[in-house]
Amino acid sequence: MSTPISYIILIEMPHYNRMGKKNQQRSDLTGEHRLGDRGQIIFACLFAAIWVSDSFFLNYSTFPTQYMLLGVRLPIGITLLTLAGYLAAKGLHIVFGENRHKPSVIQKNVFNVVRHPVYLAEILIYLGLLVLNMSLAALGIWIATIIFLHHISRYEEELLINRFGEEYRKYMRRVPMWIPRIRRS
Repeated sequence: MSTPISYIILIEMPHYNRMGKKNQQRSDLTGEHRLGDRGQIIFACLFAAIWVSDSFFLNYSTFPTQYMLLGVRLPIGITLLTLAGYLAAKGLHIVFGENRHKPSVIQKNVFNVVRHPVYLAEILIYLGLLVLNMSLAALGIWIATIIFLHHISRYEEELLINRFGEEYRKYMRRVPMWIPRIRRS
């Protein structure tokens, strides 16, 4: 069984995750950007290398850490990492752990709050680590990751619109892409 960290690092990589390669053949899954998995691995490795080296060895761009107490950073960072783990676990289980005999737009659980909960989990993992030890160098990789994830999300939404049409457009109007609404309209 995977450790929680390896599970989190492998989020959004259905071809290589613990669910196995069987996901490639499922007709109830719509598809993903061809660079999605590779790009996420590259960004994860870059972020990890820069964050670890800057936070624990070089301390080149971690000076903002001195302006926020550890007693503040620690609960915020742990909360973000916990929320990320929840979103990733629920999102991956719903998409890859449940076989849907009739393909449809997934609108339950975390997919009723944001349209891309697993990608959001990836963003929150990096943010949680940034809060724990503020590396400006790693912040740049985090921003680049957000741009990349937004790009592949838009691509995947086009695939879903092509497959489900108005049903997915209604879902897009009702559920925000990234930031949950506090009030329902």
